[in-house]
Amino acid sequence: MNAPRTRVQRRPVHGVLLLDKPLGLSSNQALQKAKWLLRAEKAGHTGTLDPLATGVLPLCFGSATKFSQLHLDADKTYEARARLGVKTATGDAEGDVIAERPVAVAADDLARVQSQFTGPIRQVPPMHSALKKDGKALYEYAREGIEVERAPRDVVIYKLALAALSDIDIRIEASVSKGTYIRTLGEDIGEALGCGAHLTSLRRTATGGFDVSQCITLEALEAMSEDERLACLLPTEALVADHTRVTLGAEDAGRFLSGLRRRGPWPDAPAVAVFGNEPEAFLGTAHVKAGELIPGRLLSPIEIQQTLLLTEATP
Repeated sequence: MNAPRTRVQRRPVHGVLLLDKPLGLSSNQALQKAKWLLRAEKAGHTGTLDPLATGVLPLCFGSATKFSQLHLDADKTYEARARLGVKTATGDAEGDVIAERPVAVAADDLARVQSQFTGPIRQVPPMHSALKKDGKALYEYAREGIEVERAPRDVVIYKLALAALSDIDIRIEASVSKGTYIRTLGEDIGEALGCGAHLTSLRRTATGGFDVSQCITLEALEAMSEDERLACLLPTEALVADHTRVTLGAEDAGRFLSGLRRRGPWPDAPAVAVFGNEPEAFLGTAHVKAGELIPGRLLSPIEIQQTLLLTEATP
């Protein structure tokens, strides 16, 4: 007879956890594990990493979920390894081998291809991706053996470094715009080298302003006390650190939270993080046009109060 499962008492938790996602877990599995450890009521992530990828995965809790979209669109940096001469169905080590070719790649070839793939490029999204066609994810078609037409997408490779690790393995370091598929980049680099390739490892080292050095592992989080876990959370406003900051007095803050525009001596700004000063608290986002502060995504008064209480209670 199975022992009854212990019911976790959920609680309001607000903030951002920078997780170093482990190998083998999906982004949602990692999220659910962290949510359980924090006993959080509400959680979401800022874009998925493949189960075979590791690295920076910002997890949003409570009020932070309102701003997770901002990091879906963030620039990202990756380190990957690719095996030359072998193509797989998925572009990584998980897929079946579909082609093998001899490899004869010199340093000059890597330099040429590095230059070729730096800057604006076009990519055809892979079939093994979560993009949807007619309401169905591409990977679902792929599992059924169906290949559908995909339109090329414009992306930007801001920085690219290729280095030989052996006669058949290369390291890829890339800083890229949103929507870039590193598996596809690896495959395209392999084709440009004349031998094909697939990724054997992938690690995200940065997204937006967050770096892997700031991250914590699930294993470390599990070993902590509840207070220590809460102390690992960044405040919700960490997601809008690049926004222009505006601080309002108590009366204007209350009206702003009601969705009302405020007038002030502010220059036009497309992305504003708004704070109150009595008490000091993050209120939400806005933009400024012609001297008007126009509300965007707002925290609720209860979320602000819960955040302040959580901050006071965290050592």
